[in-house]
Amino acid sequence: MTALAIACQIIIALGIYNVWLVRRNRPSAYRPEGAQNIEEEFARYGLPGWAWIAVGGAKVTLATALLIGIAVPMVAPWAAGLMALFMLSAVVAHVRVSDPPMKAVPALLMLLMSTVVVVAYTV
Repeated sequence: MTALAIACQIIIALGIYNVWLVRRNRPSAYRPEGAQNIEEEFARYGLPGWAWIAVGGAKVTLATALLIGIAVPMVAPWAAGLMALFMLSAVVAHVRVSDPPMKAVPALLMLLMSTVVVVAYTV
């Protein structure tokens, strides 16, 4: 485990908590056109109404697992690997609705940081 991996774990967790707990009902420059909150964002992606609850619950759980992974290192690569899959899916969702590339930047950065964590703990 490296300082970079730990920093990534903390940044990912705080970012997820911010998006899913603090700002989920607020507009964001990174949401698809016309979406004012997470529920509308998922509808814009063509996902069923329950999907945002399931994804949000999973992401918040994984964010917490990333923080736990600082003290219990065997948890970190699993949490980061699953988070990377969610972030890859987010990038694909942005592409599918033809969002400008800038809207996918946060998901890309989270994907990159998740990959750093996986590599740091498995190499």
